[in-house]
Amino acid sequence: MYPSSDAEKICILALMHTPGIGAVTIRQLISYCGGATQVFEADYKRLIKIPGIGDKIVKAVLGKNTLELAERELAQCRKTGTQLLFFNEPDYPARLRPLYDAPIALYAKGNTDFNWPRTVGIVGTRKISEYGKAVTENIIRDLVPYQPLVVSGLAYGVDITAHRHCLRNNLATLGVMASGLDVIYPAVHQRTAFEMQDNGGIVTENALGTKPDFMRFPARNRIIAGLSDVTIVVESGRTGGSLITVEFAQNYHRDVFAVPGAINEPHSEGCNFLIRDNKAAIFTSVADMAAALGWGEGMPEVAPVTSGDHSAMTFEGFTQDEGQVLSLLKQQGAMQIDELAWQSGIHLNRLATLLLNLEFQGMVRSMPGKKYGLI
Repeated sequence: MYPSSDAEKICILALMHTPGIGAVTIRQLISYCGGATQVFEADYKRLIKIPGIGDKIVKAVLGKNTLELAERELAQCRKTGTQLLFFNEPDYPARLRPLYDAPIALYAKGNTDFNWPRTVGIVGTRKISEYGKAVTENIIRDLVPYQPLVVSGLAYGVDITAHRHCLRNNLATLGVMASGLDVIYPAVHQRTAFEMQDNGGIVTENALGTKPDFMRFPARNRIIAGLSDVTIVVESGRTGGSLITVEFAQNYHRDVFAVPGAINEPHSEGCNFLIRDNKAAIFTSVADMAAALGWGEGMPEVAPVTSGDHSAMTFEGFTQDEGQVLSLLKQQGAMQIDELAWQSGIHLNRLATLLLNLEFQGMVRSMPGKKYGLI
């Protein structure tokens, strides 16, 4: 059900602001009740029967203390030209939709398609070196023929270098923020954030007025990883936000590349260890990365890639989940794993295991760019 009415949107926002309720619980409530409006119309007896919903949460919902706040927030978003994307709307980013920890709603400004055919996350240290600046500039320049959406975090160092070189090369770029859209952090990047909105934009899961508290940055990093088909780490120390982004990318079954650096440079330690521990592929050039991902130059075709004629194929003898996956691949051709997860309703980790088993059985094949198709 799409939140087409203001009432539904207000109720989703109200649930987001209800203390003690996170994204998983909100999805649970909406799924069982049939919509956010119905959640607030339900009584105690109905709500308490929902799995995972305890007395404290039920009483918080029934208090309805956040409805007025949500109504004001929706009005403020419209007044400021802030776009709201809800998880059950068609314009919500398809790459985020199947993720277990995806935001319930995103606040956005700009001119971008969140379902851009190719997306590249570029992350790294805030204390960028001259080597890091040169590498980032070269990456952006060499990405131009492939026309991806470049995703980063608008922070000092690698992030802002990537965003600014995208602007100079007329490449779409998206900044994911750890604050509200009206609280640009750091403030010195306000002009860049504004310029990005002509060909890209800024996005956050945080309501207007939210300050960039420390705890919000790891949450921001998961959105960068989730929106990106591939994440490139340019420079990083042994700890930091870039490595957190890598952990999320791996959990989401996304590709990760790391730029190697001198072994005696602290800002290259993280990249070198990612490569050493097989947590990232070594980045040597955009061309090599594009080949590994199965990219050709230019924008990819929108039509699904097919794997041959499977019209006579049947799937007897497989489990229900295996049959569902095989049927989807038969109907739509090769699919990326996150889209397959969304359409099948199977959790990503479970789906990855299913696909591996189906590979062993000679039914599916893995393809560049985290795609799978029938053999």
